[in-house]
Amino acid sequence: MTGGAHRSSTGIAAEVAGIALIGLIRIYRYTLSALIGRRCRYLPTCSEYTEDAIRRFGPWPGLWIGLARFSRCNPWGACGFDPLPDALPADSRWYKPWRYGRWSGRHISLRPDDD
Repeated sequence: MTGGAHRSSTGIAAEVAGIALIGLIRIYRYTLSALIGRRCRYLPTCSEYTEDAIRRFGPWPGLWIGLARFSRCNPWGACGFDPLPDALPADSRWYKPWRYGRWSGRHISLRPDDD
């Protein structure tokens, strides 16, 4: 096969997993989330953040990044604008998935004048 016509089975599996995860997120967003009301403490919402993380970084890192974000969404957590990181952390590895996410809200500025 020539050029981009050949895909590894791992690439296809990751693509299918990503599509399935995004499908589950969208089902949640348009059913349960719509019924209970959208009350996310962050912008973008946790479901949008996780979907974007899966699209940008792949299903495994994206799922862990989203899980970390979801764990921060509690009454004692931070709130406000929390965009995706530009890149994965340098010390992250597939076998240490907890290193993908930011598990506390310390990276979020509470003052609007901070950049």
